[in-house]
Amino acid sequence: MGVGAVLEPLLVIVLLFGGTWINRASNRPALSLTADSRWRGRRSGIFSRDRSPDPLEAGVAGPTPKDGLLGGRSASPSLLEYSEEPWRKRQLGFLSWRVVVTTPNTAVFQNRLLSRLLRKLPFLVECWYWALVYWTYQLGRAFTAVTLKEDTVDVARKHALQLIQIEQRLGFFWETSIQKFFLQRPLLMTWINWIYSFIHIPGTIAFLVWLYYYTITRNRLDEPQPDKPRGTVGGSPAGPSLYQARRRTLAVCNLLAFVVFTLWPCMPPRLLSDKNVEGPIGELARSYGFVDTVHGVAGAGSVWTENRFCNQYAAMPSLHFGYSLMIGLTIMTIPLPPRHRRSKSIVIRFFNRAHPSLCRRVPLPSLRRLACIAIGFTYPFLILVAIIATANHFILDAVAGTIVCALGWWGNGFLLNLLPLEDYFLWALRIHKPEARVVNVREFEDDDEFLGHGVLSQ
Repeated sequence: MGVGAVLEPLLVIVLLFGGTWINRASNRPALSLTADSRWRGRRSGIFSRDRSPDPLEAGVAGPTPKDGLLGGRSASPSLLEYSEEPWRKRQLGFLSWRVVVTTPNTAVFQNRLLSRLLRKLPFLVECWYWALVYWTYQLGRAFTAVTLKEDTVDVARKHALQLIQIEQRLGFFWETSIQKFFLQRPLLMTWINWIYSFIHIPGTIAFLVWLYYYTITRNRLDEPQPDKPRGTVGGSPAGPSLYQARRRTLAVCNLLAFVVFTLWPCMPPRLLSDKNVEGPIGELARSYGFVDTVHGVAGAGSVWTENRFCNQYAAMPSLHFGYSLMIGLTIMTIPLPPRHRRSKSIVIRFFNRAHPSLCRRVPLPSLRRLACIAIGFTYPFLILVAIIATANHFILDAVAGTIVCALGWWGNGFLLNLLPLEDYFLWALRIHKPEARVVNVREFEDDDEFLGHGVLSQ
């Protein structure tokens, strides 16, 4: 593993501590919106008469009922946040089934030391969520690894060979050609090894830190940030709903992946070249010529994958690609503030030369949107190339990762049914989890109408 055994965990720690610091909450009281701040908001494009983003801005990442939100409210609203009532109501549901349950109201503990610390450093809650999801998944993999039987290895090899046959029949068994291309370019192969080993976890954490900052921290009315005058909002209009939905998506991806590789173990291509396997099956597996470029003395093995508790036969589905696809789609479609949506348009004069004023205008995406599309496409594409070039996954593993990502994307709201368990857990610890409170500001043509509406919303 070399230097990566130290640098990768260190990078993860730096990202978590850095995310906690940049997303810290101010102790200043929330500001009211004065006439001067309203004027600054209009000048900077904070307020918009358009109450719903255009389709390009809304994309598939905007808040939807499937994300567990309606009307811009938080996915886990604290109905009695500032009350001392000992109980609260939670609504559980699945498809058309709905039920209301009573759970402890942890707001009664909001003035305790740990609760005040979480209110000051709310991203600590996200660090807890990430650690819970990730280590639950890793412990599940570790259990399957230590209880692995010899016949499971044979089954995993059989499944890998079946995937090759399926890809050959479908006409896209390109893994060997792709790896040979990179093996002929050692410097490029070295970079691909590093991308595979050291980008997956740090890249996911960096994405969560950025998304929390952009959707929650920058939308706090009392938080001064660069290029954001105090008393205005500067982040994505999607708000906390988008962040919470994507965090739940990762959890669902882990859950589905664990179920799949437990019931259907699959060997990665790099292990098919094992010289110790005898018989026709061993000869067939070695005939494809896959090379393990990551692990070994000259490789770039990760501390997360080179240990005895890592299940080497969990190639299907590829969470490397599933995570990266979710990150890429979120970046590509994230709703932008109004000031970052402004762009030029093309006037089509061909069909209406007699009346130029009636010619159709085709809006062009803004530079910020183009940057989002470029980054959102490049990241999963690089990960896809890396997992195939290093012989750690088949193309069908990436397809399965796409399906897992899609199911997690659209079905993540199911995890909201676990909120009662969280309430009881926090009640036992005597801790209150801070709720994301951001502004929801709209500009009305009548200032009196604007003044009649509150600017702080859950």
